[in-house]
Amino acid sequence: MPKKVVPEAERRRRRPTRHGTVLSEKQIVQTALRMLREHGSAGLTARRLGAALGADPSTLYRYFAGLDDLTRAIGEELMGRALDSWTATGRWRPDLRALGLAIHTSYLAHPQAALLTASRVTGRPREIEVDETILGILRGAGFGDVDTVGVYHAFIDLTLAFAALDAGALAVKDEARGADEGMWTSTYARLPAETHPHIAATAHLLADRMNLSAYPVVLDTLLNRAEAQLAAARHRAGGTG
Repeated sequence: MPKKVVPEAERRRRRPTRHGTVLSEKQIVQTALRMLREHGSAGLTARRLGAALGADPSTLYRYFAGLDDLTRAIGEELMGRALDSWTATGRWRPDLRALGLAIHTSYLAHPQAALLTASRVTGRPREIEVDETILGILRGAGFGDVDTVGVYHAFIDLTLAFAALDAGALAVKDEARGADEGMWTSTYARLPAETHPHIAATAHLLADRMNLSAYPVVLDTLLNRAEAQLAAARHRAGGTG
């Protein structure tokens, strides 16, 4: 059975750790992000985290119910960083597009953490704040509740799916990633037109595009559809009136 999580104010260490820091949830999450970046998800253990923090491994359980709870906190941190980097303008489409790009960028800054958390629902305050913001943008623009939820669902799943996809490419070793990226020029560009006419005709374009994320393009496609959906709903409302 997971240990009961004590409110942070009651569990804060009275003395600094061996590294001279006073532990907090934020300190643990930031250290976990560093460990994920350096060692990947397999390297994130209570023992290694305790050593990195200069504290006993059991200290983790005074702040989190376990490593899974810590994983949720890491996902919340990435969402919170995205929201903190974003500024609303009051125009629904630019605001939603900018927030999507901010989330995507936040996750790609920590690819190992992105792979670990992109598919998770944390239920923690900063993630909830992001969800409330997205729903507020859509409802404020005039989307009905059914359409709001539909666009929100597509938007957040699209954003996190691309975050995981693009993070996967960044998480592999540099040598392997370089080989993958070079495949468009070393292999595809050399295929003969006699056997692969369509690849041969577009090889130079593939080499220019395929190592870039398609997220902005697909995001714009989603927003185009949402904008048309909103216009159609307004037209129907005007006709009814």
